[in-house]
Amino acid sequence: MSKISKAIRLRSETLLWGLPLYCIALGPDPVNDEVRGHARGVIAIGDIATGIFAMGGISCGVVSFGGCSFGIISIGGLSLGGISLGGLAIGLFAALGGVAIGMIAIGGCAIGGVALGGEAIGYYAKGAHTIGVHVVNINFQDPHAVAFFQKYFSWFEP
Repeated sequence: MSKISKAIRLRSETLLWGLPLYCIALGPDPVNDEVRGHARGVIAIGDIATGIFAMGGISCGVVSFGGCSFGIISIGGLSLGGISLGGLAIGLFAALGGVAIGMIAIGGCAIGGVALGGEAIGYYAKGAHTIGVHVVNINFQDPHAVAFFQKYFSWFEP
């Protein structure tokens, strides 16, 4: 019994910085039903994508969107990058994560130099439950931490 599968493979003839302007690689190889490989291009869209702008299940790029995303700006379920947004966000600035780990971390559980979240662990930590040198939480407000958060994070109120 044969499977009906739809696979897409498009690649631009135009090159930019030695890469195709766009590359799209989605779906299985129609002959052996295996992953077709991954998309590589300035704009890459695929099951696996590598490019300046990458979008895919696993993506790596300057700006990257995907289930597992790596990039300078990274958005995904698992996100690793300079600026990371996602379920598990790890980066210099990590936000919107169930777990956010970074120099500045904002999330449900935030771990970083400056941590803001429900559970916050950091040098400066603000949240319902905190561990840190200077903390603001439901039971204690370190005056140094209060001044820091009012100055740099005035938009984030408890």
